Order: sequence, then structure tokens, then C-alpha cells
Amino acid sequence: MTAASRTPPEEEQMLREISAALASFDRRRDQVIPILQMIQERYSYLSMGAMKRVADHVGIATSEVYGVATFYNQFRFHPPGRHQIHICLGTACHVVGGDVILENVERRLGIKEGETTPDGEFSVERVACVGCCALAPVALVDGDTFGQMAPSRVEGIFLGFDLDRERREREGGKGDVAQSPPPQ
Repeated sequence: MTAASRTPPEEEQMLREISAALASFDRRRDQVIPILQMIQERYSYLSMGAMKRVADHVGIATSEVYGVATFYNQFRFHPPGRHQIHICLGTACHVVGGDVILENVERRLGIKEGETTPDGEFSVERVACVGCCALAPVALVDGDTFGQMAPSRVEGIFLGFDLDRERREREGGKGDVAQSPPPQ
């Protein structure tokens, strides 16, 4: 096994736990979605190793499990960042510039939607609707709603994270990141 193909210890632990949890599921292909949902709920994403375990459990090809998982937008394929940013691109948000907000977040983080920054701090996702159409365009940052978003507000959110990290460093922390975004 080459160094590039080794599974990180954290994922090895996750795969052991998944294997144990699979015992409570029947070995039928109609169990694929419930199993994937259980894995997503517990670990917040589906690794290729996890999908292989599911495939082995129900007796189908890994590509079939992957096909099911990619069909539904509820499943993630990368671990989410410690800070999760969701940009609404429902009709109301899209019409008033939700796509511009998403582009600003992507540019600021250096990643595309569906990805996580290399340091694991931030991930960004597009969502269909958050139900706050009157506040469009809307972003959710760690579950907090930010309405009437503009590119300057995107910078303000990240400035809040930067300032909080600097404060923690001054107080003797190890560079921990902000626990919550700045006030609205």
C-alpha cells in the first residue's frame, strides 16, 4: 500500500463504527438510502470507504451506491468545515443576487461550493431555499441567518472570524477560530 492510498486513522475509526452499525440493517438494496442517511447523520458526509462498506453489506457495486448518493443532494462527499456557510439560491435569493454572494464566498475562501477549505475551517454549500424570502439574498453561517446580503457583508462576516481568532490568540489560545459569526 502506498502512502497516498492509506486511510487516515480518523477514517479507519469511522469505517469500523460504520461496519458495526451495518449489523442493524438488512442486507437488501432497499436499505441503501436509510444506511446512507444514518452515515450522513453521524459523520456529516459519505466517504468512498463508507460507500464501499455499504455496497459490500447489501451486495451491490460501489458505483451503484455512489450513483444513489449523487442523485440526492442531501449527501455530502467531503467532511464539512468547522464553520458551515449555506448560501440560498432559491428563486427570491437568486433573483436579487444570491449567485453573486456565493461567488464572493467562494473567492474569499478559495474553494467552490460543496468544498471545504484545506485547513478544515470553512465549507460552503448552496441550498434551494431557507424560507426567508423577504430577507433575500440570505446566507446561513453556522446556523445564524444573515439577510439582505451584499458583498461587503460577506467581507464583514469573515472579518468577524478574523478578529475573534486574533482576540483568542492574544488571550493565549492556540489560534482557535471564532465560535460564532459576528452579530447581524
